[in-house]
Amino acid sequence: MEIVILPSSAEIATAAADVVARVVTEHERPVLGLATGSSPLPVYGELIRRHREEGLSFAHADAFLLDEYVGLPAGHPESYREVIRRELTGQIDIDDARVHGPDGAASDVKGAAAAYDAAIAAAGGVDVQLLGIGTDGHVAFNEPGSSLRSRTRVKTLTEQTRADNARFFDSVDDVPWHVLTQGLGTISEARHLLLVAAGAGKADAVAAMVEGPVAAFCPASVLQLHPHVTVLLDEAAGSKLRLADYYRHTFAHKPAWQAL
Repeated sequence: MEIVILPSSAEIATAAADVVARVVTEHERPVLGLATGSSPLPVYGELIRRHREEGLSFAHADAFLLDEYVGLPAGHPESYREVIRRELTGQIDIDDARVHGPDGAASDVKGAAAAYDAAIAAAGGVDVQLLGIGTDGHVAFNEPGSSLRSRTRVKTLTEQTRADNARFFDSVDDVPWHVLTQGLGTISEARHLLLVAAGAGKADAVAAMVEGPVAAFCPASVLQLHPHVTVLLDEAAGSKLRLADYYRHTFAHKPAWQAL
């Protein structure tokens, strides 16, 4: 796990976009893992800028979303398919048919979950998966207590998560109780995990993820077991890391030939 502490969200966005752009440029058929939420928005903004101003093309890429609400009809403005379309894919040159998400409107939700894992495998697996982290250490909708080997499945949202997401709906009563989410085992199969976090509110979760025990109590701690993880933080998000000075030292002396 490589921990990179940067001065600002803008620098985090640049570093993360560099990783994604390298995958898109170097792979014949890149497969991207996309997250929703506030953490990746600066990264998406930088990718959109590079597409518009530098000609970075995503036309040959496929993308898979981390999760989807259960029960929202297709086209609902707060479905994650629509959210990612607004935030990224509708502003670049990726075909909408190549943007895939779990089918939360399926009559057989369990079958839809298995089908989604199969679709990721059929595409060759995810080359780089963008992730955020919740204040309780969740990634995607894998709340504390989630199996570290879990597959895509239905999860019940906590009251806190529903309250956090209520700002996107008319009221908390409109927030679905259930989601289809990639499991920690599914996420861990991506070849490169790229997690971004900013702000003091994420500091405890980041410290538990990076320096705490690997445990279901902090689902993101499973990233410690992955062979290629990059964690991009601002100073506030990294403020409770005991080895912060070491992480800064190693990044400052990173070989010029070694990319993130």
